[in-house]
Amino acid sequence: MTLPLPRMRVFRRFTTLAISLAACVLAIGLWLPAAPALAITAPELRGQRAVQEIVPDMHGMDLKEKEFLKADLQGVDLSGSDLRGAVINTSSLQGADLQGADLSDVVAFASRFDGADLRNAVFTNAMLMQSRFGDAQIEGADFTDAVIDLPQLKALCARAAGENSRTGVITRDSLGCR
Repeated sequence: MTLPLPRMRVFRRFTTLAISLAACVLAIGLWLPAAPALAITAPELRGQRAVQEIVPDMHGMDLKEKEFLKADLQGVDLSGSDLRGAVINTSSLQGADLQGADLSDVVAFASRFDGADLRNAVFTNAMLMQSRFGDAQIEGADFTDAVIDLPQLKALCARAAGENSRTGVITRDSLGCR
């Protein structure tokens, strides 16, 4: 289908005008100095969710969606605590007691759980990338749908045993061990 000659001229003029207008807007945008971006800084984002005080006995505490960033939790008693949705990044949990704690939906990037007591803990849907679990006690822990680095997964499978008392899931099955 071809347009009649007068309509074709109008269409070409409109197209030429639209392209010229777009080029002018782009040129002006590049010429004008950009306004400073107003960004929210990390402390402003964290706000009330960051844990202000870490004490040796945090047994059974409600720590849902709290943030532990570069936190020293070595040897801290977090047994039975509700840590669902918490962010535990680049933190040290060596020797911490997390027995029976609920860590569902936790994001624990590059954190150290070496020697921690994770017996009967629940890590369903947890993101545990670059975290380490050397010598952690994992009997009865539930790692269903958790994301764990392959070397750590293999090491956990080598010592996985038991069944979670709350979820009824077998630790080896939750890790996908063969």
